[in-house]
Amino acid sequence: MKPALLLWPLLAAAVLYLGLRRFERAMVFAPSREMLAHPGTVGLAYEPLMLTASDGVRLRAWWIPGPSAESPVMLCLHGNGGNLSHRTDKMRLFHDAGAAQLWLEWRGYGESGGRPDEPGLYRDALAGWAWLSAVKALPAARLVLYGESLGNGPAIELATRVPAAGLIVDSAFTSVADMSRRILPRFPPRLLSLRFDNLSRLPRVTIPTLFLHSPEDDIIPYEMARRNYAASGAAQKSLVDLKGSHNEGFLDAGSAYPKAIRNFLASLPKEAPKP
Repeated sequence: MKPALLLWPLLAAAVLYLGLRRFERAMVFAPSREMLAHPGTVGLAYEPLMLTASDGVRLRAWWIPGPSAESPVMLCLHGNGGNLSHRTDKMRLFHDAGAAQLWLEWRGYGESGGRPDEPGLYRDALAGWAWLSAVKALPAARLVLYGESLGNGPAIELATRVPAAGLIVDSAFTSVADMSRRILPRFPPRLLSLRFDNLSRLPRVTIPTLFLHSPEDDIIPYEMARRNYAASGAAQKSLVDLKGSHNEGFLDAGSAYPKAIRNFLASLPKEAPKP
């Protein structure tokens, strides 16, 4: 066979591979660069920061002081859509629940540099933890890791690596492979490059864990919350039902959402266990 004839199948395979990777990224990451609000919009004092991940990517972050100097601190890792400016309602709720907050912007989102990918998001989460440890000298007994939807992947991964007082798993899937089986049942998950395999990591998470999920979630089925909860290695864990859709459940649940956050923060031990 002539070399030119061999080249066409290789080119076709390369185009198919690149198309698959692009489609996969588009399904998982939905960033927005436009900033629509900030914590001050909802009456919160805050400090804008630029952090640096271990690979040099610059990351926007917002530090929101708590009601007191001894407030628990939530490292907040948001979901796959929009950017930090779409989470100001949650910032207000968390502040009212008694927490200080560091909200981290993913690479490729908002005012952060780079492009999102799975290893990069793990580095980003670690950069947030490193800033709290180095700059705020935050003891592990005051640190609570919070993940929202896709952000649970980095939050859970971080919980297996660093000491913290607790973990909040808000509307998490079990894994990208499980989500692909639900959305594209005929697509073979072995072709995926993204994993975000929360289910396999949760048995190694032993710190107190709060799971939040709506049985009416229209994107991530409630059955995944039950599986995540069952897999968790935490001796102290609870699953609180929200109401409404995936993106609005924290609002549709009314007082149940901030109450669950407040009660969880108040229940944490004074000394943080090791991961």
